[in-house]
Amino acid sequence: MPTNETSTALDRYDRYILDILQREGRISNQELAERIGLSPSPCLRRVRALEENGLITGYRALVDAKRLGYSLMVLLHISMDRHTPERFANFEKEIGALPQVLECLLITGQEADYQLKVVVRDMDDYQNLLLNRITRIEGVSGVHSSFVLRRVIDHPPAPTS
Repeated sequence: MPTNETSTALDRYDRYILDILQREGRISNQELAERIGLSPSPCLRRVRALEENGLITGYRALVDAKRLGYSLMVLLHISMDRHTPERFANFEKEIGALPQVLECLLITGQEADYQLKVVVRDMDDYQNLLLNRITRIEGVSGVHSSFVLRRVIDHPPAPTS
């Protein structure tokens, strides 16, 4: 379902469901139904329809990377030597295999082609990732690193209105 059609097809109950599930993914259907003012059966049908239509793409646990020993977060801007579909596809495949990469965005408006968000244990771990993995990917011609001092907003829900 295209994005602009989806946004006009949602009623207030669908928007309430999306808003609540983004903040409380483990809420029971019974409690969700009570909070939005529907009985459990229609509420569950709506949740399943939102899943089937691709508006709800999944459920997952949010894990504190610091508590797992990943104390350093880095934003990297990556420049590519050539802008070809093959070069980009290879980069995306290689970067997708690195578990430290939390996010990879193809961007415009910068000198870079990609922005990565990575977590590492420490500066030595970062140096190893950068020099032995990322810069060795064919086509990478430049890397600019910014170290995150603190997270101001983390895991914001998508607007539902």
